This record gives sequence, C-alpha cells and structure tokens, in this order.
Amino acid sequence: MAAEYHGIVKSISDSLDYLETVSGQELHKTRRADIYAAHEGLHLLYEQAQTRFLDRRDHWYNLTTHFPWIGMRTAALDGAHVEYFRGIANPVGVKVGPDMTREWLQGLIAVLNPQAEPGRLTLIHRFGAKAIEDCLPNVITAVRETGSPVLWVCDPMHGNTESTADGIKTRRFDKIVAELEASFRIHESMDSHLGGVHLELTGENVTECTGGARGLTDGDLAGAYKSAVDPRLNYEQAMEIAMRIAGLHKDKR
Repeated sequence: MAAEYHGIVKSISDSLDYLETVSGQELHKTRRADIYAAHEGLHLLYEQAQTRFLDRRDHWYNLTTHFPWIGMRTAALDGAHVEYFRGIANPVGVKVGPDMTREWLQGLIAVLNPQAEPGRLTLIHRFGAKAIEDCLPNVITAVRETGSPVLWVCDPMHGNTESTADGIKTRRFDKIVAELEASFRIHESMDSHLGGVHLELTGENVTECTGGARGLTDGDLAGAYKSAVDPRLNYEQAMEIAMRIAGLHKDKR
C-alpha cells in the first residue's frame, strides 16, 4: 500500500512540475485555467439535437462542444456531415489523411470557410511516420493556394496504428515521435506554423502503446491493456511526449 501511495504522489508531483514548466510560473500563483471541449461530430442526430440559434450571436452553434471536427470517413463534399458543419458558427476541424486529394481539400476549405475567416478552420493532418514526408508538403501548398488561413494540428496517433503478430492493436512510441518531429521540421521549412498536437492518452498506467522510457514491448501489452477502441499513451509516455513537444517548440523560437 505504501509503495502504491508513493507512486501516486510521485505522479502528481511530476504533473505539477510539468505544469509549472509549461506555464512559466509557480502553480500556486495560477488564478484560472480555461478548458475547452472537442469531439468528432460523427453522430449527426446527436449533434443536431444540441444545436441552437443564439440570438446574442445571430448564428447557429453546436452546444455539445466548443470545437467539433470531421473525420476522414465523413468528409465527403456532398455529404451530410459537411453540410451540417457548414451551417454552424463553431470553429471546426477536418482530419486530413493520405487519401485526401488536393481538389477535395480545397473544396472543403471553400465550403467550410468561404469568408476566409481566421480561426474558423483547423486542419488536423494524420499521415503516419512513413507518409508524412511525401504528403504534408503537398497539403500545405494546396491550402496556401486557396488563400484561406488555417490552424495546423498534427495527429501522430492514428496514422501510426498497427497490429502485433498476435493481432493486438498498438502504436509505436518512436513512430509517434518521428511524425511529430517531421511535422515541426516540414512546417518550418515551408514558412508554415504547426499550432497544435492531437494525442490520445490516459493518466493511468496502461500498456497499450509500445516504447517510451520503460521500453514497453509487444509482450508487455497484455499487462494492462484497457482500451476498447484505440491504444493510448500512458501517463509516462504522455509526459515524455509533452516534454519533447516543449523542446521542439522552444527550438523554433
């Protein structure tokens, strides 16, 4: 019991140290932290049921979240999801994968942000470590041709999903890091700016993604594999990723 308590205290202490490192101030001096919610707008009946016209804003808003996004599977230009997202005033995101063509992407930008409004549209690229070098430069060029401002976010999780020899779904820490580092480097080389990162993680000590400081292997996955959907970074792996992102961002200043 004492060992478990010590582990919890250490985890909290590490988290507080990280928050102070990122915020640049002592935690007890922090007065307020704004938290925003986001999710994929997948089930339209649910999204529509919570959509309201706000008189004070004179627009329709999805009130289930601050920031809904469209996945690759539902991003058809003539699809119901794009039509719904076109009608709400929330800032919105679109996942961009290797299969999205230049014409498709430029069409989505024209429909979802016809007024070229800053802050309206976020593009979340998810190519995988193997494909990012070939795909990301073309996507940046295609977006630049539209003249529309976008916020760029890297999702290094989904494009690096694979299965082990035993059929267990996992993600390799080294590939996640490789895609992140390539994203920062490519955006900088093209005079673009990576504005965010989308990770799937948990504060629990799960064993769903291999690699990281503890060097988890395929054989370790069965130890604490709890996800029913996608493998997540555990708290140690998430902290390591956060520190690497902070280092990459600092290097670009």
